[in-house]
Amino acid sequence: MFELRIHGRGGQGVVTATEMMSVAAFAEGRHAQAFPSFGSERTGAPVVAFCRIADKEIRLREPIMEPDAIIIQDPTLLHQVDVFAGLKKNGYMLLNTNRSFEALGLGDFIAGRPAERLCTLPATEIGLKHIGRPIPNMPLIAGFAALSGLIRLESVVKAIGEKFSGKMAEGNIAAASEAYNLIKTRMAEVAHV
Repeated sequence: MFELRIHGRGGQGVVTATEMMSVAAFAEGRHAQAFPSFGSERTGAPVVAFCRIADKEIRLREPIMEPDAIIIQDPTLLHQVDVFAGLKKNGYMLLNTNRSFEALGLGDFIAGRPAERLCTLPATEIGLKHIGRPIPNMPLIAGFAALSGLIRLESVVKAIGEKFSGKMAEGNIAAASEAYNLIKTRMAEVAHV
């Protein structure tokens, strides 16, 4: 079973992100579950959501304390919430920023972790470009698909098509595709270093 935790703020689509990840996994014939955990339910408040993906039925229902991966939708949470709590040593980390891990003061944290499992992505900018709103969730889900290989871009696109329609679907698909290709390019560069 693969366990993912997504951290963000209310209004950034954190809950939708885990739902879309689970729908993409279902599209590939796998089992999945997605659920949120709210503190105060208001725009801007820290939110965490969870997603499990497995090849057999999932019976667990508790929050994910030792994730295989984390996605951080809002870098302002880095020094406000322990977003890295329990992340496995070889876990994946995708952070919504155009800055490096070192520039964010995370150099010591990522030292010794596999570079091919760590990436930053300017997802907010990609969202603004394609859907006209600073919503990073679909670029991050597609970026995570590229980083981890856990799900395919085609499955993310299918999930987007089931959730949205018209220009919103088109914009989200374009944002997801750009993010996926950007991460694939960055990971190819890491592999050649």
